[in-house]
Amino acid sequence: MSTEKKSYVLPIAIMFLLFFMIAFVTGFQNPMGVIVKNQFGASNFLSQLGNFANFIAYACMGIPAGIMLTKIGYKKTALVAVTIGFVGVGITFLSGVAESFGVYLLGAFVSGFSMCLLNTVVNPMLNTLGGSGKKGNQLLQFGGAINSIGATLAPVLVGYLMGTVVENRTIASANPALFIAMAIFALAFLILITFEIPEPHIEAAGAKKTDDPHSAMSFRHFVLGIIAIFIYVGCEVGIPNIGNLYMTQQLLIDPAVAGTIVGTYWFLMLCGRLIGGVIGAKVSSKAMVTTVASVAIIFVLLAILSPESIMVKMPVFQSDISFGLAQVPIGVMFLALCGLCTSVMWGGIFNLSVEGLGKYTAAASGIFMVMVCGGGILPAIQGWIADVAGYMPSYWLVVAGFAYILFYALVGSKNVNKDIVTE
Repeated sequence: MSTEKKSYVLPIAIMFLLFFMIAFVTGFQNPMGVIVKNQFGASNFLSQLGNFANFIAYACMGIPAGIMLTKIGYKKTALVAVTIGFVGVGITFLSGVAESFGVYLLGAFVSGFSMCLLNTVVNPMLNTLGGSGKKGNQLLQFGGAINSIGATLAPVLVGYLMGTVVENRTIASANPALFIAMAIFALAFLILITFEIPEPHIEAAGAKKTDDPHSAMSFRHFVLGIIAIFIYVGCEVGIPNIGNLYMTQQLLIDPAVAGTIVGTYWFLMLCGRLIGGVIGAKVSSKAMVTTVASVAIIFVLLAILSPESIMVKMPVFQSDISFGLAQVPIGVMFLALCGLCTSVMWGGIFNLSVEGLGKYTAAASGIFMVMVCGGGILPAIQGWIADVAGYMPSYWLVVAGFAYILFYALVGSKNVNKDIVTE
């Protein structure tokens, strides 16, 4: 038994590395929104199209990713994913050379394919290695903490690279960050191709097909869970993305400073996930998600209702990996604090959604990833609301989203289909 547990250390470490890459590359789209507004004169809505392209790829690739997982396994799916990721970031680099908004969107879209595949691999893998339940949730929270490191570094790094000269805020200014991403993808490929990882959900060669009247969609708690993840990812991404635009366009805060505030949001997600990992074996996913959804609603309401005239000095995570103070309206601070709440939602919702699915877990993971496209759709809608009604009124969409997540944790997450055979 102890030997089996030791053998899981390496695959867990590999999954953590992939978790880092998902957030680091996805995190580019936040500061890129500021860049394209400057370089191409984009509206708030258009500035979110890169983020939209990145996440809409999940809608295209989620189901195929689940099929790949059952047909070729975790390792080969991950190898395909990091290869596509390298190409996607390379296209983003070329968009800076060509100074083309269209090529930039293509790079974001291709990168999204990679992120979807990686997410399809790492989430069920970590949940399975942890033994599902509270242990699975604990491992997902620790993986999420590594994910948050990547999410913290990306906007801070790109914000720093943009500098203070407006004319220099172009895609090309982010090249060093893009090179780092491509190097990490190459390293991940070498590690993956060298080491073996468990394949708990791969179909045996020549396995006899049977007509199964059920699927993951037969479970009510899973169906409601994928709606919750659609909304969650949209809220998680929309809060800092629209916040960044709010700070740089309306409050006229320097993009480098705004980047540190956005980075602080992701840093607080890191802190929350570390706490979630520590207590994950003792506190249920239901209790976690219920608590943070409730607090998140309060924070966003305070952000919306607080006057811009009330200023505070909040600690921020800076590009030199230190902490400083930034003077901002108190509403901005409340938005940043939402990072503590969104931190454990992903792992908690995933854990609740796939609990009790058994043999349907791999396919469910693919369906789950389709709904991650909410991270592109909802921020685009929020950007449109910001164009029409203003930045802070757009956050009522986020309040509604967190209200649904609270409903899911309290009511919708109960498995009412236990009569379905899952072994």
